[in-house]
Amino acid sequence: MQMVSHNQSIIDAIINIKDFLPKKQRQLCDYILKNYQSIGLTTVKGLADNAKVGVSTVMRAINALGYNNFNDFRKDIFDEWLPDDSKWTLNKSISEIPNKEESAPTIIQVWNESVNMLDKSLDSNLIENFEYVIDIILHSRQLNVLGTRPYKAMALYLEQLLGEFYSKIRQLSHDTEVLFDNILQIEKDEVLLIFAFEPYTNRIIQAAMLANQLGIKIILITDYISCPIIRYASVTLQVEVSKKQYSVVPIVALIEALVIEIGKRSSEESVKKLKKLERTLLENNVTFSY
Repeated sequence: MQMVSHNQSIIDAIINIKDFLPKKQRQLCDYILKNYQSIGLTTVKGLADNAKVGVSTVMRAINALGYNNFNDFRKDIFDEWLPDDSKWTLNKSISEIPNKEESAPTIIQVWNESVNMLDKSLDSNLIENFEYVIDIILHSRQLNVLGTRPYKAMALYLEQLLGEFYSKIRQLSHDTEVLFDNILQIEKDEVLLIFAFEPYTNRIIQAAMLANQLGIKIILITDYISCPIIRYASVTLQVEVSKKQYSVVPIVALIEALVIEIGKRSSEESVKKLKKLERTLLENNVTFSY
């Protein structure tokens, strides 16, 4: 008998149970969460080898999820995440393109891979959760933004764009030495938006745990559903990451979409503030005008 209920996906069940499992089974669960699209086509031995665990570990983990055999688990994973026709066609056409990438200029390789990541990121979950995120932000008293290491730049970019017409935003990424002090000042009617991408930092995980304990809503922008912060988040926006190259293109596109949508929903006030800013910059010779 399966422990996965009718209103709970297998992926959700893995996320909920994995932190209570032994280390090797957690390692397996993390691998599955990162590679669930291909699990339906593998064998139990293949999964064990790829996740660098034993076959017995695989069996104990799927038993913990309520499955008596690997084939039932594999079939359910495949049925749950079977891609629709458009995605299947896209993946098939990309894989059948003659392999000339090694000889292509770097700019073409980067461009093509960035477009590929954008296409993969834009799915029904992202679209649905995007709307929910906008509602949370607009109904909160203040938006607090946090990113560490390379993703501090993403937090600053969001603040820069949104801050030009939206005053209810506070940056927490500048001084992580006082990060916990700042989180303790966040009120329950505020929201915390976190950028967390692998490798996840202990500081940002601890910050999410503290915010969750304080009852603060967390918006998470991340790469994998194995992200340790996901269980603390009220809503998650997951974007695709490339195994070929480092890129923040999908994150930038998501940030710009958030800013534009917030601007649209507060259009009259936003336009007024932007026009005032434009006029002030011109009057003070900050920007150039012909």
